Amino acid sequence: MNIQYEVITDEKIECCRDMCNELMAFQKSKSHIKPELFDNMNFDTRMIPSIKNALNNYTVVVKDDEEIVGYVYSNISPKETYSSDFATFFDMSSVSKNNVGCLSQFYIKEDYRQYGIGSKLFTMSMEWLEQFEDVDDYFIFVSNGNDSALEFYKRKGFLESHDILDGFITVLRNKNQ
Repeated sequence: MNIQYEVITDEKIECCRDMCNELMAFQKSKSHIKPELFDNMNFDTRMIPSIKNALNNYTVVVKDDEEIVGYVYSNISPKETYSSDFATFFDMSSVSKNNVGCLSQFYIKEDYRQYGIGSKLFTMSMEWLEQFEDVDDYFIFVSNGNDSALEFYKRKGFLESHDILDGFITVLRNKNQ
C-alpha cells in the first residue's frame, strides 16, 4: 500500500463521485429503517447541494497510488441549513452560535479499513473544524444499521444526542454540549 492524503478544492469534487455513490449504497445495505430513502441519495443529490450551501468545505481523499480508496467531507454551515422539508436535524435553540460544523460524509473502502486511515481522516477533519471561532457545535449524522461507524465516533468523544426520522438517523454531537 502507498497511502496518501490529499486535500482537494470544491472545484475538484467530481473525483469523489464514485466514492460518494458507494457510500450511499453501503448505507442502504446496512439500513433496516426506511432503506428506500437512500434510493434518491447520490453524489448529485447529497454532495453537490451540501457544498453549494456550506460557507466552508473541507474534503480529503485517500489514495493508494492513484486509486481513491476513501474520503471525508466536512463543512461549516448556517445552522438553518439543517432544517428542511426532509428533517430538522437538531433543536436550533440548542446551538449557541449561528454556524455549525459537520463531519458530513466519511467512507473508506472495506479492504482499507483497520489501518488507521479512518482515525487520520477524523483527526484532520476535527482540526479543520476547530479552527473556526464562530462555531462551537459539531455534528455527525449516522445512518441506522451502521453500528461500526456509530461506535467509532463514540470512541472519538462524540455522544449520541437523539434520533430523527423515526430512527433513520442517529445524531451525534461533540461532548462539550
